[in-house]
Amino acid sequence: MSAPTTTSTITVNGEPHATKPGTTVTDLLRELGLDHGRVAIERNLDILPRDQWLTTQVQPNDRYEIVHFVGGG
Repeated sequence: MSAPTTTSTITVNGEPHATKPGTTVTDLLRELGLDHGRVAIERNLDILPRDQWLTTQVQPNDRYEIVHFVGGG
């Protein structure tokens, strides 16, 4: 009998990424070291509104595209 899985695999910008159960999109951004004020997120081909990041839990096999805006001048 195998041990229960403690991580799930998702895809972030085309690369596999392991997450723990209960991880929210806000937690994911923190794990990735991204400033949540300067990104746009697509989850499974749909734009994820910013007001849903805190309550949306990452699910196994989710696919995220995260665009990080960089200022310059």
